[in-house]
Amino acid sequence: MLRVVLAEDSVLLREGLVGLLERFGHRVLAAVGTAGELDAATLEHRPDIVVTDVRMPPGFTDEGLRAAVALRGKLPGLPVLVLSQYVQRAYAEDLLATSDGTGVGYLLKERIGHVEEFADALRRVAEGGTVVDPEVVRQLIRHRRDPLARLTARELEVLALMAEGRSNASVAEALHVGEGTVSKHFGSILTKLDLDISDATNRRVLAVLAFLRG
Repeated sequence: MLRVVLAEDSVLLREGLVGLLERFGHRVLAAVGTAGELDAATLEHRPDIVVTDVRMPPGFTDEGLRAAVALRGKLPGLPVLVLSQYVQRAYAEDLLATSDGTGVGYLLKERIGHVEEFADALRRVAEGGTVVDPEVVRQLIRHRRDPLARLTARELEVLALMAEGRSNASVAEALHVGEGTVSKHFGSILTKLDLDISDATNRRVLAVLAFLRG
């Protein structure tokens, strides 16, 4: 069970999310409609994860995202799953710039309809993973710059799937190859991105961040 603080200005969607989270056995500590309320509720309850919309009152621009970024500064390591109506590259980059990109997720709201995927993303972010919506990944690929230009098409595919939060086994299944092949591709990716990190988890996160910021 996860203890959740939820921020969504649409009452209908907010109530729907509360019901969905409770359906999966989680406890919603607070469900609020403004960025200010999100900040107050999170500091009061210290949840396991924050789920927030990007655009919230009064300006309906990036209030929810800015509140989430600020909260990760006040509560280092606070897992945050951000929901957005549209793909906003800058929003994803701002979020991923906090706490080395661990414990963050950026999903399009349409992904909520795939309830099992949404529940899995919530769990992975709460556990410190990085989850980025496949559509966001596809759009970021189109804007890639060096050093990603050094990667092969297959290596970019592997890194894109990892950016979605997939394990090596899941990547292998999606590409119809063995896990050993995925590991070899990832080793090549690390070399080409000059990521000489001993800890496997940090290497994976840094590689994904390099991809998303590229």
